Amino acid sequence: MSGGAPEVSRWDDAALAATLLAIDPIGLGGVALRALAGPVRERWLELLQELLSEGTALRRIPLHVTDGRLLGGLDLAATLRSGRPVAERGLLVEADGGVVVLAMAERVSPTTAARLTAALDVGEVVLERDGLALRTPARFGVVALDEGVADDERLPTALLDRLAIPLDLTEIAPREAVGSLFDADDVVAARARLAQVQAGEAAIESLCAAAVALGIGSLRASLHGLRVARAAAALAGRDEVTDADLAVAGRLVLAPRATVLPMAEPPPDQEVPEDSPPPPEDEPPSNEEQSEEETTIDEQTLTDLVLEAAKAAMPAHLLAQLAMAGRSRGRSRSSGKAGMIQQGSLRGRPAGVRRGEPRAGARMNVVETLRAAAPWQRLRRAESQAEGREGRPRVEVRAEDFRITRYKQRSETTTIFVVDASGSSALHRLAEAKGAIELLLADCYVRRDRVALIAFRGREAELLLPPTRSLVRAKRSLAGLPGGGGTPLAAGLDAAVALADGVRRRGGTPVLVLLTDGRANIARDGTGGRARAEEEAMVSARLVRAAELTALLVDTSPRPQEKAAQLAGEMGATYLPLPYADASVVSRAVQAAGQG
Repeated sequence: MSGGAPEVSRWDDAALAATLLAIDPIGLGGVALRALAGPVRERWLELLQELLSEGTALRRIPLHVTDGRLLGGLDLAATLRSGRPVAERGLLVEADGGVVVLAMAERVSPTTAARLTAALDVGEVVLERDGLALRTPARFGVVALDEGVADDERLPTALLDRLAIPLDLTEIAPREAVGSLFDADDVVAARARLAQVQAGEAAIESLCAAAVALGIGSLRASLHGLRVARAAAALAGRDEVTDADLAVAGRLVLAPRATVLPMAEPPPDQEVPEDSPPPPEDEPPSNEEQSEEETTIDEQTLTDLVLEAAKAAMPAHLLAQLAMAGRSRGRSRSSGKAGMIQQGSLRGRPAGVRRGEPRAGARMNVVETLRAAAPWQRLRRAESQAEGREGRPRVEVRAEDFRITRYKQRSETTTIFVVDASGSSALHRLAEAKGAIELLLADCYVRRDRVALIAFRGREAELLLPPTRSLVRAKRSLAGLPGGGGTPLAAGLDAAVALADGVRRRGGTPVLVLLTDGRANIARDGTGGRARAEEEAMVSARLVRAAELTALLVDTSPRPQEKAAQLAGEMGATYLPLPYADASVVSRAVQAAGQG
């Protein structure tokens, strides 16, 4: 940070974040903790537990927590024993006034994320299920453990927006995670002082202005920054927020949320136009004007201080990403390399329950079935006695009580390379495709993706490599492919659409990558004629769009071709002119197409 301020280490800031959360867990909402399981994360969690006041609740929420355990609900055993609905407390109610630790938050189900955000917003759990109607206080902070390593594994946006401090521990070495400047006694004293801490209008406006300059669209970020600044002031023994506290808010709250770099300030000296009237020399500025000018200068100074603190906290790679973010902003579709999420009732991760009968392999959820039947036992016993039925069961379960477990699974992605093997430069293009496939296959073992290869030359298209993860098969298929001949582009696209349809029928997600210059000269029936061949190629391209395939067209000609760009437009594909492509560039382009 500028101005000769002492440098703050990454672990010192992490320890400070734990301290501030311990001071005001409810006001801050929580911490989004990005780190893999290991000594650094465990040390941070131990530090938080040490700083929390004695008696403050700390509860852990597993990934596949049920609604009943999270929110509370029917105590099934007690209800069946007593014959009347008996409620049990959920984890959120048990954590009232304390902190909950959400495991593997990047994979949390939308339902669990919605339950957490609702409780954070209203400060209570509203329970209306299983014959119960309860409203129970549940005010807490959240530590969301983000272990995501893939680009598509991130915390739900709504939950992240409600957590004041996004904290990244991935670049902190275990040897650095030692010590803390504060202890539990400091936290107790700061908690007692927090209600007395005030923030002036200049401080509030500077936080808002800094958030706007950093491209932060959510208003909650400024509110979080104010709460962090007040907690920092209370920790330092102050009754008013100062510039040091605002710098803490800039580092911990605003810097991780920045989407743009702040614009450079305009030059301070501006020439006055000749035709502008000179300022009056005999009338000094009034006290009101002078006060307003000083206030503006003070607010600008505070804003600059917050921005400098935020920029100093950003790692170098993040600054580089923000500087180039304008090129790729606006692409947010989720299909591609990680596959699309599919719902079902046979396999995958549990994703709640639904009413239904256990047919066609569907699995009955016994506990939820009993839970649905329990509130009706007293009524059903009365009906059985009135009808004079003997030998009534201890628990009467009817068809309308049946509950079936729902599952979700992420489909496997297959990247289909469609390579133009015609012409004199075919060997060069095949070398590029070979290198790209080898790079992608190296990642397939981790992501469980597949790669396929279709080549078109002469009068037809040929499937050289069915969907596979085998690097050996890919090398053998590419090594034996000759080049030259005509360009049956329509046949190549038709073969790709047919293969993609087969991938989808097997539950996969296809991604199409076409390497060509876009100049077709062989029609579908194998006859020559550029006009007819190009017309049929455009028809086949529209079939790709109609199939809603994620596609990338790599223009392999020495100079970008208008026909290739037009073909990409008809396909609905991303167009990449790549005259001098190498394997790494093609591989990165395929990954980008899968994400976009």
